[in-house]
Amino acid sequence: MDRYVTRQPIKALKEDRIVGYEVLFQKDYNSIYSSSDVAVADTISDFLMQNSDSFADDKLTFVTFTPALLFRNTPRIFDKEKMVIQIEDHVMIHPLAPTIIRKYRSEGYEFAINDFQFSPSFFSMLDFATYIKIDIGNKRDPKDRESLINIINTMKGLDKKCIATGVKEKEDYDLALEINADFVEGSYVAEALAKKVNRMEFLQGNFFQLVVEVSKDEPDIEQIEEIISRDTALSYTLLKIVNSAYFAMRCRVSSIRQALITMGISQLKQWVYLLSFNNDSHHDQALEAIMKISFLRANFAMVLSDHVRDFPILRSEAYIMGMFSTLQYMINAPLEEILKEIPVAQEIKDALIKKEGICGTLYKLILSYENAEWKSVKAMSDELGLPSGLLAQTYMDCVDAVNEIWNSLIISAEQETDLSEEKTHA
Repeated sequence: MDRYVTRQPIKALKEDRIVGYEVLFQKDYNSIYSSSDVAVADTISDFLMQNSDSFADDKLTFVTFTPALLFRNTPRIFDKEKMVIQIEDHVMIHPLAPTIIRKYRSEGYEFAINDFQFSPSFFSMLDFATYIKIDIGNKRDPKDRESLINIINTMKGLDKKCIATGVKEKEDYDLALEINADFVEGSYVAEALAKKVNRMEFLQGNFFQLVVEVSKDEPDIEQIEEIISRDTALSYTLLKIVNSAYFAMRCRVSSIRQALITMGISQLKQWVYLLSFNNDSHHDQALEAIMKISFLRANFAMVLSDHVRDFPILRSEAYIMGMFSTLQYMINAPLEEILKEIPVAQEIKDALIKKEGICGTLYKLILSYENAEWKSVKAMSDELGLPSGLLAQTYMDCVDAVNEIWNSLIISAEQETDLSEEKTHA
């Protein structure tokens, strides 16, 4: 039985801040939700118990629980300070639902109501809910907008926080602003964040020159050293990475050349985005969100490529494909124009620009997975011959890897700051 699971960010609408992630399970035909509720509970419960910390990323985790999951105390595998229990209409009509929900609420768990509508069953649960989720996707009719505004105003009058879901296009995002929602969720959220990133001028800046150099078949180590050495932020961050817990060096690395030798060209290609991450950038949540997407896509593409027969590029190139999928947000130019200047395989260019070829199918699969488009995921994974059940755990492992990399950098940066302050006060 396939078990697809992903996460979608929930963003504060009027701030560049991710407040949490919703864990999304497959719900399409022949999915785990078409089985009995007990079987669903077994599947989801086992999965969450194995991966309860992976999605949190120090943010709120929103999970929709079936009645069986609630009765089996599955929410308790999460920290109640970070967990939001989502409930749907089929939970509300369960005769024992009020009792079990009241119990969780008394213990400090917060609730969200999915796809809220004006009906008695939904209003019966309002006293327990902190968040109200309202699907605004494709609501273009003026009557729909008026109805949404009425719901938002009513809920805010009851001191509820409103999350607009189904935000897949700019028009949806603009609608969320118009109706005055508090938060937004959907595939457009990442793009909305990307527009807030301070992008570099095209063909200017040391980062882009570094991207070009490390992408060559035979990168010139001396040229790379020169590029990094003339940029304080790049030099600092390279040394920070190499001296972090990730590399576990016995002796402190203090020169650019030594750092490059320690890291190696292959590793440098994988960390090249991090070398644009200056000393203060970890406070920029828009940039952080986009860079995490880059790393996640890169790791996901690399691991999945190992399982695709006759895959036309190396696994390291599959990594580059995923990582470079957000380059247009980092550099102020269209992706097609950027890729003309970078010596990457034609298959990567065709995949990212046209979504063509085997690499293009893998890239589309990754995007569909991010957006929880499970029917498309199933069709493309079958087309690529990917083993059933591989995707969910691979995705979780990649989330873990990205979190580990990111946390090691933040810890390293904080240690450097503490050390600098100690020297200042000495």
